[in-house]
Amino acid sequence: MALTIRPATVADMPLIAALIRELADYEKLAHEVRFDEATLAAKLFGPNGGHGPYAEVLIGEVDGEPQGFALFFHNFSTFEGKPGIYLEDLYVRPAARGAGLGKALLRHLAALALERDCARLEWWVLDWNTPAIGFYETLGAKPMDEWTVMRVDGDALAALAKG
Repeated sequence: MALTIRPATVADMPLIAALIRELADYEKLAHEVRFDEATLAAKLFGPNGGHGPYAEVLIGEVDGEPQGFALFFHNFSTFEGKPGIYLEDLYVRPAARGAGLGKALLRHLAALALERDCARLEWWVLDWNTPAIGFYETLGAKPMDEWTVMRVDGDALAALAKG
């Protein structure tokens, strides 16, 4: 069984869209998927005010067949004084689970983080997803239980922006 990890291209947009929807179904969050594929493609592969894309995508293949993806972007740690990589989404199709693709995607991201002089690789995981949490812990990841995720979106975001 051959595992390959490759950067996504704009030609992968239908695949990326399908994988995002599959992930949302798995996470019981399909009702929250609102992206427009053309807009998503522009944000992932088009210019971002001359600064490159907002995020990057890796496609994971098993024997040449796309079976998963990782979508990530850079964040920054003021305490470390270095960038980090934030993994927004990691998904492996059920038929390919156990083949090592999730680990291969994370290894690739860890190597990218080191290559790009990043201080860390981090991500969120739903607290009910105990199989994923256990898997991540076997790779050396540790839960950041002392932090609470905060979000402002929709009407609250607009209201905050207006003051």
